[in-house]
Amino acid sequence: MPTEKPAKKSTPRQKAVALRYDTEQQGAPQMVAKGSGAVAEKLIAIAKEHGVPIHQDADLTEILSRLDLYQEIPPETYLLVAEILAFIYRTNQSYR
Repeated sequence: MPTEKPAKKSTPRQKAVALRYDTEQQGAPQMVAKGSGAVAEKLIAIAKEHGVPIHQDADLTEILSRLDLYQEIPPETYLLVAEILAFIYRTNQSYR
């Protein structure tokens, strides 16, 4: 008698976004790269290769991945991104 296989749970694809923020030329950080799956893995590998700090936040990544490239982040994400920038600044200070 055949048995029914349980439905496979699909594993969510890894996503990644990259932000750039030039305080002298921009009002807010802008999203400069994004991708999922193999592209996300490549973005993360490039960041690691160049010593760029990486912060994991699936919810924020989901929100930011909906932006167009080179679009400034929306005001409702300022607080979360500010926390990440503070983390990066602290990390940079500890490297010096």
